[in-house]
Amino acid sequence: MLSVTESARRTWRTIGLLVCWTMAAGLGSLVHAQPEWDAETSQTLDGASFHEGYFDYYYQPATGRLFLVVDRLDQQFLYVNSLSTGVGSNDIGLDRGQIGDSRVVQFEQHGNKVFLKHINLDFRAGSDSFMERLSVQEAFAESILAGFEVVDSQDGVALIDMTDFLLSDAHGVVTTLQNSQQGNYSLDKARSAIYLERTRNFPLNTEFEAQLTFAGNSPGAWVRSVTPTPQAITVRQHHSFVQLPDDNYQPRAFHPASGFWSRGFQDFAAPINEDMTRRFIPRHRLQKRNPDVAVSEPVTPIIYYLDPGVPEPVRSALLDGARWWNAAFEAIGYVDAFQVELLPEDADPMDIRYNVIQWVHRSTRGWSYGSSVVDPRTGEIIKGKVTLGSLRVRQDYRIAQSLVGLASEGSDQAIQELALARIRQLSAHEVGHTLGIAHNFAASVNDRASVMDYPHPLLDITDQGVLDALEAYDVGLGAWDFQTIKYGYSEFASEDQEAQGLAAILQENKDAGLLYITDLDSRAAGGAHPLSHMWDNGADPVAELQHLLDVRGSALQRFSAANLKPGQPYGELEDILVPLYLLHRYQVEAVHRLVGGTYYEYSVYDGQVAESEQVIPVAADMQQRALDALLLTLTPEQLMLPPEILALIPPRPPGYGRTRESFPLRTALGLDFLSIAETAADHTVSGILQPQRLARINNLNMLDDSLPSVHDVLTRLLEGTLYQQRQAGQSGAVQRAVDHVVLYHLLSLAADDQVGNQVKAAIHLQLETLEEWLDDAVDQSRDRDWQAHYQLSLDAIDSWRDSGGETMLLTAPLAMPPGAPI
Repeated sequence: MLSVTESARRTWRTIGLLVCWTMAAGLGSLVHAQPEWDAETSQTLDGASFHEGYFDYYYQPATGRLFLVVDRLDQQFLYVNSLSTGVGSNDIGLDRGQIGDSRVVQFEQHGNKVFLKHINLDFRAGSDSFMERLSVQEAFAESILAGFEVVDSQDGVALIDMTDFLLSDAHGVVTTLQNSQQGNYSLDKARSAIYLERTRNFPLNTEFEAQLTFAGNSPGAWVRSVTPTPQAITVRQHHSFVQLPDDNYQPRAFHPASGFWSRGFQDFAAPINEDMTRRFIPRHRLQKRNPDVAVSEPVTPIIYYLDPGVPEPVRSALLDGARWWNAAFEAIGYVDAFQVELLPEDADPMDIRYNVIQWVHRSTRGWSYGSSVVDPRTGEIIKGKVTLGSLRVRQDYRIAQSLVGLASEGSDQAIQELALARIRQLSAHEVGHTLGIAHNFAASVNDRASVMDYPHPLLDITDQGVLDALEAYDVGLGAWDFQTIKYGYSEFASEDQEAQGLAAILQENKDAGLLYITDLDSRAAGGAHPLSHMWDNGADPVAELQHLLDVRGSALQRFSAANLKPGQPYGELEDILVPLYLLHRYQVEAVHRLVGGTYYEYSVYDGQVAESEQVIPVAADMQQRALDALLLTLTPEQLMLPPEILALIPPRPPGYGRTRESFPLRTALGLDFLSIAETAADHTVSGILQPQRLARINNLNMLDDSLPSVHDVLTRLLEGTLYQQRQAGQSGAVQRAVDHVVLYHLLSLAADDQVGNQVKAAIHLQLETLEEWLDDAVDQSRDRDWQAHYQLSLDAIDSWRDSGGETMLLTAPLAMPPGAPI
């Protein structure tokens, strides 16, 4: 039985002490009298308008300056910077509504200066001893974010000029542009000003906004594609000063198998036999109005507001998907605890008081994401913020269009329904992040047990041979989602009951066979877990790959002008073909994980000796089966395009230029079937020969020689490609393209300093054998294309060896069109 130990319970008592201590500095804000500054005696405020709220301020129209009344010296509050308006490029990464850093800060006065100080909460002492706390505070640096001269003072209350601070690049726009190689920009204050329409004051939060212009030369292509005058990028930046929550929130212990993200700090008051890192989950505050009954309304419901700029029917789909979460709260005894409404027209989405689902436009499709403003002291979520890329729904439409076409009656409506089903799931997924929940990329193994996975459309072919994609996405939350909410938001009467209850929830997950593997294991290069991958389906990755190849083959046979909308040029068929031709790309990656893979869980020692091994290699026969499936994707039968398709798709007409969504080509115009096959083959081969995967294969084989060795994998790869029987025509040309991809990667690995020497030794031995084989093949071949192919391959090895790995005679494969986000 997994359990939360007595040590963990002491941790929460420690955190409780610390919360009380940190809150003590902020309790004065609750009795803030908000007296109006005596403007008549202050020439500084001549003509300024007064705005009462959490921090009183004055705005002076004649000068465009904003003055802040600092009557909360040495009192902590939350400071958040955000980006109200975006640049419009997914590649640059500066989106509308983007949340920046959350910091606990305080104003301090030293003589005629007022400093805004960022409190260092990463290192603390959860102790009731002032001297213990002080020793930690003085041991680690704090950060002064800004300094202000006192421009006026009355009764010990300072007045400071906030204008330059608000007109600073707090969100790091300049750095982001530089890091994305879009040019050297700097803030031009002559073209920047306070944006008064979104600068507002409320009793518990003060919201400032500024319009900023960044000037630069030599703008990058991404900036040029989205900015009317690329030398001047104008956006709006938001600053929020927010009263910290009271001390009635109880942090909840993080467990690596809980499904939540972790937040924490180093506690230097921890006993020497305990972990210094105190970990807790981020979550919203939620309490029953009547905690003594099984089912109750909450004291305060969690309400999310949808951007009213979303058009129908997407608007209704987003509302539906986000509202799925209410069922999970109902399951733990809450009535209408989670609600989703349209944002009122007079509300500001940047206002810290609103949890917002925002519809964000970009010039190219890109990621959606859920982020939160979190109290760094406790993990309490103050504001959930969902960013949904508006082009995602169009990508799902394009995928379905490539599969089923538009010729049959009702097909267009059916495809739209599929795209809307995906957008419902996406809405639920990103809202889940803002509830504190992490990805679960193993959920597809448990019959799509979580919306927190990345779902690939579940596609099938009917008995009549017609593609059925209309049930592609699931509806509602999965079993894992209910369990994560249960862990994070169930209410318990005491610390002991909480510890027992959380342990019971984790045991329920284990008993139900619910798997949980999250980001690091799934995104890491050469990831090891065979059941954790993004955009895959089913418990058997190999069987699903074969199924997708069947679906793909059926759809390719039927691909025709009927996949176009009336009025679309035939040249547009190319972009419709891309997601169909590469339909299996993610399932290929899932099968990669089986080769050299290991099963494991996020287990925690509970004081009992484990009954089974914690790390189990994928069985040898399963690894061989995975290699068979991967090699199948390298055959000409899978990589060739039917002649009918090649004859159907002409070069692009005027006004319809090539984009990143188009196939790569070396032919300048039209479809380059060899480059298309090359990129697909490169996807499979680079995954098999991934350096970390090869190192793991070698290590596992050293422990168990029944498992495949690096020699075995390389031999199988060469037998499935270069040593295969030669074919003619398009099939032969595709074979040669694949051979060159394999050889290119082998030579690259052999010269890579990141590859271990034992793996390099195996590669060198294979290259030596291959060189001898190629030497014979050049002499024996009578086909000039094949003879030239073998000679180039032989010369590439010789050149690579003669140059000590410095010269690569072969040309690198062209890049595949972007996939993620699908």
